This record gives sequence, C-alpha cells and structure tokens, in this order.
Amino acid sequence: MMVEDAICSFCGCLCDDINVEVEENNVKRVRHACRLGSSKIMGHERIRSPMVRKDGELKEVSYQQAYERAAEILLAASKPLLYGWASTVCEAQKKGILLAEEVGGVLDSTATVCHGPSVIGIEEKGLPGATLGQVKNRADTIVFWGCNPAEAHPRHSLRYSSNACGRFTPEGRSAKRIIVVDVRETRTSKNADKQVIIQPGTDYEVISALRMLVAGKGDVVPDEVGGVAKKELASLAQMLLAAKFGAVFFGLGITHSRGRYKNIDNALSLVADLNSHTKFVIMPMRGHYNVGGIGQVLAWSSGYPMSVDFTRQAPYFNPGETAACDLLAKADTDAALIIAADPASNFPRKIVEELAKMPIIQIDPYENPTTLLADVVIPSAIAGVEAEGTAYRMDGLALRMRKLVNSSYPSDEEILDGILECVRSLRSAMRMQGGA
Repeated sequence: MMVEDAICSFCGCLCDDINVEVEENNVKRVRHACRLGSSKIMGHERIRSPMVRKDGELKEVSYQQAYERAAEILLAASKPLLYGWASTVCEAQKKGILLAEEVGGVLDSTATVCHGPSVIGIEEKGLPGATLGQVKNRADTIVFWGCNPAEAHPRHSLRYSSNACGRFTPEGRSAKRIIVVDVRETRTSKNADKQVIIQPGTDYEVISALRMLVAGKGDVVPDEVGGVAKKELASLAQMLLAAKFGAVFFGLGITHSRGRYKNIDNALSLVADLNSHTKFVIMPMRGHYNVGGIGQVLAWSSGYPMSVDFTRQAPYFNPGETAACDLLAKADTDAALIIAADPASNFPRKIVEELAKMPIIQIDPYENPTTLLADVVIPSAIAGVEAEGTAYRMDGLALRMRKLVNSSYPSDEEILDGILECVRSLRSAMRMQGGA
C-alpha cells in the first residue's frame, strides 16, 4: 500500500508531500522526504516496554504500573517540572497542561533553549509574518540570518524559499536574490548571491546600521560595523530596498548571540522600516516539527507561550525565573516529567547534574541520554507515523498528521491520560485517608 501526501514529523517544515510504502504494517520505503525525515519515518530500535527503577536498575513493568509510579513521583513533589513538548502533537500538549495544573507544576518547552528569545521579541514588537506558501509564490529576495537550512531544514529551499518555483516566481532560483548573514561560511551560503560574514555577537549593531541606511541616514554609520565595511552594508540595504517581496528567515545564530531577544526586537523593527518602502515579512526557523504548537496551545490555555508556572492557582510567566534551566539552576524544582525532548544532551552540564539529583519520568519512543537518568521510562508511539494528531508548521499553519501504521505502543496523549487518571485516583485516596 502506498500512502500518498503524508506529513513528515521531523522538522518545522512539516513537508506534506511524502509518499510512504507500507507492507504488512511496516514502513518499507519513503519517497520525497530528506534523509533526516526519512530516517524518522523508517524508524530504528525502540524502547521495548515501560521501566521503573528499582534498587538502582531499570526493571520492565506494565504500563499501568509505570503510570502509577509516575503519579506518585509527581504528587510527592512540591514543584515538579514538565518539560519538552516540541516533538509531540497538540492533543498531547493539551493533556500535559491539565496534568501540570493538577499537580501544581511548571510546564516549559524546548523553545526556552532555542527560539524563546524570538517569542519574547515578537511579544514586544508583533510579527509581520506570512505563510510559507506566500514566500514560495511571491518572494524575490530572501535573507537567511543566523541559520543554515541546507543542513537543519534540508527541503526548505526547494519547497518554500530560494529554489522554489512559485506562481509569481516561475523561474525559481534564477528569479531570486539570496542573502546569507552569518559568522562563518555554511552550506546555505554556497547557494547565496551575497554573503555577509559578521563578527560573533554583533547582530544588533549590524541590524541597527542597516536600519540607518534604509532610513537614508547613512552619514551616522561608521566605516565598519561588526567587521563589515559600510560600503558592503550599503549594498545590502539597497538589495533589500529593491525587493518586490522580501522574506527574512532567522535562526539560533541570532537568538542566542549577545542581545538575544533584543536582536529579534531590532530585526522586527528593520522589517517594519522596510515595509515603508516595499513588502517584507520575517519568520523564525523553528526546529522541531511542533515546537510552535506548544506555544500556541499554552497561549490559548493560559495566556502565555512558554515557561508557565501553575503552582499559584493561576498561570504565572516570568522568563529567567520560570524557565526550565532557571528552575534547575536554583534547585527550585524537585521532580521532572520529560516528554519529546532530551535535556541531558542539550542542557549545560551543571543543569544536567541538578536534573540527575531528582526523580525523572521520561516519555519517548527511543532511548537517549536522559533515559540513563530516568526513574520511570514510558515508550510511546511515534506521532505522524504510528499516531495521528495536529501540529503547527514554522509559519503557524496547523496541519493534521495521519497514522501510517498501527502500533502496540500507546500515544503520548493516551500515556498522559493514564498518568492523569492515576494522579486523580491517588489524590482522592489520600483525601479519603486524611478524612478518616
């Protein structure tokens, strides 16, 4: 059986033209996907069954036993952290919010260590955005700033940006001007018409200089900014002003350099300045396929997009205080539920050492370094392959992913439902004992 136009649940591109050949309930071949997406859909060795740590070793148990142990850990904690949520579907994220409210915990996503600064900058300035379809069909000038889609989002250029043939850009690459701004040469820059290499940590200064040049105030710009000659910056400003429809894509190279969310604030202001002369949009290059989804679900549920504290009977949001790394650095959390993430691989060493001191529940299809620290490990079905659900593309468009094959593993949503039910049952039993 050939499943046509399936959605790839790997990165924020959410490519929806994937053909998957299924034979005897197994994926045999994947067409149109990049190597990264194909590898995920094809799958590899999985966690076989739920496990609970006993006498220092992880022992196989039933799903119900794993749910009960997870509920005990969460209820025993005074301030549990529920972290991850980037590589699972919105339906599971909604259950996670209910669980965080029930146990009085803090729910945070992987956005805080990637595009969290983007979210804060957008909150301050607003986002002159567009769909990827609009960029494909209309953009004749595309800027990649601090990102390398050729390696992180391999099909982005072909489907949506530099190499895409659109309704008003039928010639494809030859009709577009591609600009790359980065601290080094990248695979993406090899396809660029203009590459601007800046000094690390000078994004804010370079953007400010461009704003002056766009506004016709080049006389106040020094001869060199961020290691780039004024003449080169003036040439870049003219390329931007000459665009009929321009798009800026930015990545972690700008969100995590000096200035952080203020870099994004300034980039948004540059796009606003350009919109006084032509049409420009801007978009973050979101990494995981549904990291934008957790921000959406949290925002409509609590009013905040990340790092939400549910310990105060009302949602509380204060980045720098309620983000996962901040809580762990201050030893302000005493248990963790990790889902669809691997903080042991991505957090700073001292933060991981703090994480290792507390009981950890991990929900994931595959083993990873966090598994070595976990006290409860619960394997789940792979969303978009073995379970259906809703996910948000990097441009904010919600797409519905289908199930391609059946699986004996429960979905993330079903696992969270099981833990939530055990939490409520255990709490009810505790109240009855207290009353007696």
